[in-house]
Amino acid sequence: MSNSTQGSASSSVGFSTGDKRPDHLLVLVHGILASPNDWIYTEAELKRRLGSNFLIYASSSNSFIKTFEGIDVAGRRLAAEVENVVEENFGLTKISFLAHSLGGLFTRYAIAVLYSSDDLTMGKNVTLQGAETDDSKETLRSGLIAGLEPINFITLATPHLGVRGNKQLPFLLGVEMLEKLAPPLAPLLVGRTGRQLFLTDEKPGKRSLLLRMTSDCEDNEYISALAAFKNRAVYANVSYDHMVGWRTSSIRRETELIQPSRQSLDGYKHVVGVEYCPAVSSDGPHFPSEAARAKEAAQTVPTAQNIDKYHHIMEEEMIRGLQRVSWKKVDVSFHDAPWPFSAHNNIHVKTEWLHNAGASIISHVVDSIKQHEYRSTIFANL
Repeated sequence: MSNSTQGSASSSVGFSTGDKRPDHLLVLVHGILASPNDWIYTEAELKRRLGSNFLIYASSSNSFIKTFEGIDVAGRRLAAEVENVVEENFGLTKISFLAHSLGGLFTRYAIAVLYSSDDLTMGKNVTLQGAETDDSKETLRSGLIAGLEPINFITLATPHLGVRGNKQLPFLLGVEMLEKLAPPLAPLLVGRTGRQLFLTDEKPGKRSLLLRMTSDCEDNEYISALAAFKNRAVYANVSYDHMVGWRTSSIRRETELIQPSRQSLDGYKHVVGVEYCPAVSSDGPHFPSEAARAKEAAQTVPTAQNIDKYHHIMEEEMIRGLQRVSWKKVDVSFHDAPWPFSAHNNIHVKTEWLHNAGASIISHVVDSIKQHEYRSTIFANL
């Protein structure tokens, strides 16, 4: 009997008496102008290799032009969809997310909507620095997502820092004039989502959504929701990704980018590096008066200097917020693939016959999920 689900929550698979019910929900979230069909190959691989303990669900609530309506709108839709799946599938105890591109931002918003403090850990000294490190030590985390234990939060080529700034949107080729024209044109092409990605949403005196999503706010506890996961991983294309730059997808500063290796890891072709980044203590992101002035200048007089100043401030603050939790950063390079310029779609094997260079990336993702599933089972039995 199949334990994979695709489309709306109403299409969830039922289980007859005697069947073993899956206890781990794995939600797949597609990117901009896409649909659950983007996950056909990956869903089949996950089902084949993870086994009957997992319920694989490809989200469909934000298909195609619905991705233009705003990260917050799409995030709330995704959250409602996940709640429906959980309600319709008795026996689920754990939850994970695998998201591609813009879907990673939808997921970050959705998990904050779905987040609740775990009563069993209330009052204990739980830090946001809960970390997976290269020696696999774990620290206590608090919180549930949709009432389930959060295990894996994994993104593939997601613009975590937005797309504003030099070469963050690679198809603009770093050309100053094109990068100057992109922010005002983005809302015309991709609606509210475009303004949010270029950090031009909200009035000058208010923080943009992506900056708010790097801290705990009055509306949602964004960073606490991320911290609740046992494993957080970002997969980033180091080159040939025409949609999302290396810096924004790997949550790094320009100075933290080093020359990538051209040699793949054993057994994982095109995976050229894995870095374990422990949490960095910080008082969190801020929106100082300098940032408000820079935002107003960038919106009213969009010169290269004004735009660069505003983006530099925002990028640093977003990184400071996101680095308060640990990350595993996986660098990917399709430089020797038959179709390297399809890197953005290769990384999640959008179409198997065309983008199958990314099969090894999916294999790496699956092995990571299996590792944490095994570890979670061991800890549960202690």
